Amino acid sequence: MGSFNRYEQETLLKRARTAISNAIGNSPVEDSPVESVPPVLKEFRGCFVTLHIRGCLRGCIGTIQPTMPLLDAVDQNARNAAFCDPRFPALTADELPEIDIEVSVLTVPQRLDFTDAEDLKQKLIPGVHGVILSRGGRSAVFLPQVWKQLPDKNRFLENLCMKCGLPKDAWKKPGTQVSIYEAEYFSET
Repeated sequence: MGSFNRYEQETLLKRARTAISNAIGNSPVEDSPVESVPPVLKEFRGCFVTLHIRGCLRGCIGTIQPTMPLLDAVDQNARNAAFCDPRFPALTADELPEIDIEVSVLTVPQRLDFTDAEDLKQKLIPGVHGVILSRGGRSAVFLPQVWKQLPDKNRFLENLCMKCGLPKDAWKKPGTQVSIYEAEYFSET
């Protein structure tokens, strides 16, 4: 996964803040013309936009699969993180100056083949792998950054199962599917 330079990172972060600001109805902010944007930001990529206020999560929404150009995905996910994350009320205009925006750009997920729970744990790389867990029509995802809060592989997988609405040991059961991806992430702070 290639690295985004500082200009490209700042362009995506500004794009996210502009999308939220314009949706709140603050004085509309102009975006850079798409023609002047580096080609890498027009590539189809999955991404997440995460909002924090004073270090606490305030919203996080993303798209795993590369279904649209990165600029458009950042716009959509920024608005959704601010106003549509079911865990939080919609962001208010008063909160806008307090948010710190983080953008995570993803590689395409790859299904992980494993023989049992121990094999799965051996193949996961904390801090590197984002994980998608699926079972019985349910799925949930953790970004690689979640390893900072849940560095123990057992707890990480148990919490991912609970996020999915499954028993915490579902990751150990045959038929559970896991996909992994990597992410490059950067924030305003």
